[in-house]
Amino acid sequence: MYDSFFEPKHMAVIGVSLTNDRHPANIIYNKNRLRYPVSVYPVNPKGGAILGETVYRSISDVPAPVDLAVIAVGAEHVAKVLKECIDAGAKAGVIVSGGFAETGRTDLQDEISALAREANFPFVGPNCLGVYSPGSVNTLFLPGERMVTPSVGNVSLVSQSGGVLVDQLVKFSLEGVGVSRAVSIGNKAGLDESELLEYLVDDPKTSVLAFYVEGFDGDEGRRFLEAAKKSPKPVIALKAGKSETGRRAISTHTASLAGDYEVFKGILSQHGVVEAGDELELVSYCEVLSCYQNSIKGNVAVVSGSGGHGALAVDTCAAHGLNVPILPENMQEELLSIVSPSIRTIASMTNPFDLTGSAVDDDFITVTRYISTWDDIDCIIMLLLPYIPGITSDVGARLSEIAYISGKPLVAYVPHVERYRMLIEGFELNGIPVSPSIHSAVLMAQALKKYRKIPQDA
Repeated sequence: MYDSFFEPKHMAVIGVSLTNDRHPANIIYNKNRLRYPVSVYPVNPKGGAILGETVYRSISDVPAPVDLAVIAVGAEHVAKVLKECIDAGAKAGVIVSGGFAETGRTDLQDEISALAREANFPFVGPNCLGVYSPGSVNTLFLPGERMVTPSVGNVSLVSQSGGVLVDQLVKFSLEGVGVSRAVSIGNKAGLDESELLEYLVDDPKTSVLAFYVEGFDGDEGRRFLEAAKKSPKPVIALKAGKSETGRRAISTHTASLAGDYEVFKGILSQHGVVEAGDELELVSYCEVLSCYQNSIKGNVAVVSGSGGHGALAVDTCAAHGLNVPILPENMQEELLSIVSPSIRTIASMTNPFDLTGSAVDDDFITVTRYISTWDDIDCIIMLLLPYIPGITSDVGARLSEIAYISGKPLVAYVPHVERYRMLIEGFELNGIPVSPSIHSAVLMAQALKKYRKIPQDA
């Protein structure tokens, strides 16, 4: 049933304007008609035409079975339109209209919830942007020329806030994190986090589930945590409303109950949920868990072509609960004996491994292969400075091969500048996450330490 949200063949957009091309319904209609492989039908009680296309007076007049009905009318008209969608046999709905519980009109919200519940009609909203499924459908009522969307990937993002959802899509795009599904649920009078989690767990296009959560009503929190505990896929949560001021802001945004954050925080890890502290952590966590889904103890090796970068990384590791063990002296000596003669007297092999700016590809390969066999290490952070004269654009792909063979996660730092694209792609095309900052690379290692699957008999 939920496939109607993400892979609709026929979609009705109800509320299109005959005079305002910037109306949310018109943006949704035009974007999908021109850019997505879904048949889109505009609906307005006045009828008429838009861009030479027939505007239908009612969804019942649409000459095709409607998989997804997008409702963008005044709040006082939504219940009537929703009833028409149900009677017409539509399979699912997105209610982008605002003016419900977030403005005190709980009566209007309760009315549409009751209608949908009685008819077993799934919808998201109201007060939301709806769904984005790359290559299939996009109900986000934002002009296409202003949107930045990430590449197709395996991360699904569910957010109470439409603004946060769009902002995260921008950040995902900049970081190279691919998305499979994105859903803005707004007031969640229809589907909530736990119901979408249960669907996405079985979605073959999704490997990582990320949630921006403002609050839970009733038993929503318990249901979400129980569903997360059963998930074989990583579940990441970014929680708003950690402060009293934040909780107050949430109540006027989506009318959610923020609840006691300290209580919520304390039980997240018990149910296998990885909590992101802010939106940047959410991006890093999604990126690394889309590549690796094995947890680590947190013993990290830092390999760098710069002593300063290595020192910064070690400090950041310490601040995030990661251990950077020192390589035993006999192993240091052995490692120095097999790197290039030009760096033997100037490199440091303690951990961080400072190969200096005189290193070449083979030095990075040699050191990475050696420490991959060290039992005291379960993750490698690779700090690559593309402007080091001796390294080539092949080094990323060669290092990726070592990570694949050893089975130990490798995360890389490379400045995201277009001239370094070949090197970055050497990692990304082989499933190695790459960050444009040392801090974010460390966050990736931290995510692997925080992530753990909960045994189903626990």
